[in-house]
Amino acid sequence: MALATQTRTLGLDLGRSFASLRAQLADRLAKRRVYNRTYNELASLSDRDLADLGLTRSAIKGLAYRTAYGA
Repeated sequence: MALATQTRTLGLDLGRSFASLRAQLADRLAKRRVYNRTYNELASLSDRDLADLGLTRSAIKGLAYRTAYGA
């Protein structure tokens, strides 16, 4: 009987672990999408448009990273 209890508990832990892993992957994918979208939109701007925003081309990657992942 103890073996059956341990087996059920193990199954629940695996289910939670899988759910946690899935949530982490979804979060990473969402952040990566924000990074890519931000980077691509800023990279498509002309140098003049970037200057109007107070940005340079070299700042795009860092700004996209901070936007997606925080400081």
